[in-house]
Amino acid sequence: MLGQDPVFSVSDAISVLNQTLEYAYPTIQIEGEISEFRVSKNKWVYFDIKDDESKIRCFGLVFQLTTPIEDGMKVLVIARPRLHNLYGFSLNILSIKPVGEGSIKKSQDLLKAKLEKEGLFSDERKRTLPYAPEKIGLITSEQSAAYADFIKIMNTRWQDVEVNLYNVAVQGEEAGDEIIKAINYFNLLACPPEVLVIIRGGGSADDLSAFSLENVTRAVAGSRIPSLVAVGHEVDVSLAELAADMRASTPSNAAELLFPDKSQITKYLNKQRDNFDLLVDAYINNQQAKIDNVLINISHQLQKFIDYKLSQLTLADSMLEGAHPRTALKRGFAIVQKKGKLVSSIKQLSMNDNIEITLSDGEFNADVRGIIKS
Repeated sequence: MLGQDPVFSVSDAISVLNQTLEYAYPTIQIEGEISEFRVSKNKWVYFDIKDDESKIRCFGLVFQLTTPIEDGMKVLVIARPRLHNLYGFSLNILSIKPVGEGSIKKSQDLLKAKLEKEGLFSDERKRTLPYAPEKIGLITSEQSAAYADFIKIMNTRWQDVEVNLYNVAVQGEEAGDEIIKAINYFNLLACPPEVLVIIRGGGSADDLSAFSLENVTRAVAGSRIPSLVAVGHEVDVSLAELAADMRASTPSNAAELLFPDKSQITKYLNKQRDNFDLLVDAYINNQQAKIDNVLINISHQLQKFIDYKLSQLTLADSMLEGAHPRTALKRGFAIVQKKGKLVSSIKQLSMNDNIEITLSDGEFNADVRGIIKS
C-alpha cells in the first residue's frame, strides 16, 4: 500500500542496515575495557569491549595486535561496525591499542617479558658503538626539541659530522611504521652510516608508546647498523631502548655518549704532551747521569790500569838497570877481554897475554905477569 514502510526479510534488513552503517560510520573509534579476550587457531581474536553499562562483541586478526592485550586493559579500538546474519552486532577490528598509563604499562610489561625471553635485550648481542663516528643516521622529527638539543650538543662537543636525517612522526598512529621504514632505509644503503640514532623528547606514556611497539622493537634489534636510542626523560625506558646497542637517558645525553668533548680532549692531549716532555727530559737526564758515571768509572779504571803498568815499567826498568853491566862495573867489577873475546875463566889466560880491561869509566890494556888459580 502506498505510503507504508517497506517490509524486509531478516537477511534484507541486515543488508540494508549494514549499508546504512557503512555509509554513516565507515569506521568508528570506541574506548573501553577488554573482557573475555581469546585467540582462536592462532589466527582470530575475539573479545568484548565494555563500560559500566554496555558491551560490544569484537573480532579481528591476530596480526592486528601490535601489542599484547589481556582482560581488564583499557583500549582504544578503531573498527568497522556491522550486523552479522547469525551473531548480531559486532565490531570488525582494524586496530587496537592500550590507553591510559596503567594499561599501556601492563601491555608493555607483557611484551617486555615475551621479547626478553627471546633474548632481544641480552647484553651478549649488543655491539660497541664507534668512537666519534664521522657519519650517523638520525631518526627523529626535524621540528622537535629533541632534534635541536641533539644537534646543539653534538656541534658543541664535536664538528665535521655527516648527519643524515630521516624525518619521522614520533607519536601517533603513523609513528611506528615511519620509524621502521627509516631503519630499513638506512640498513639498505650501499654506504650506510656508522651509527643509527633514534631520539624523541619527553611525553606521556601514550606519546612514547610507538617506541615500545613490538615491530619497532624488533626492527631496532634487527638493525645491522649499531643503534643508540634515547626516548623521553631519564625515568622513561622504552622497549626500543632495551633492544638497542646503547641507551641514552635523553637526546642530549645521546650526543654526549656518542661524541667526546673536543676541547676536553685537546686539554687532555696537551697535558699528556707536557707530561711526555717531562718524562723524556727526565729519561734523558737519567741516562746522561748514567753515562757520566760510566765515563768517570772508566776514567778511574783506566788511570788505575795506567798507574799499575807504569809501576810495572818502573820495576822492570829498575831490574834492567840492575842487570846492566855498567851497574856491576860501578860496583868495582871489570870486564876482561883477550883479542875481543870475553874472558870468563883464568884458564883462558897465559903469561904475557895482552888483555883489555873495561871499568865503569874507561878501558886500559895490560899484560899478564902472573896467574893464580883459586
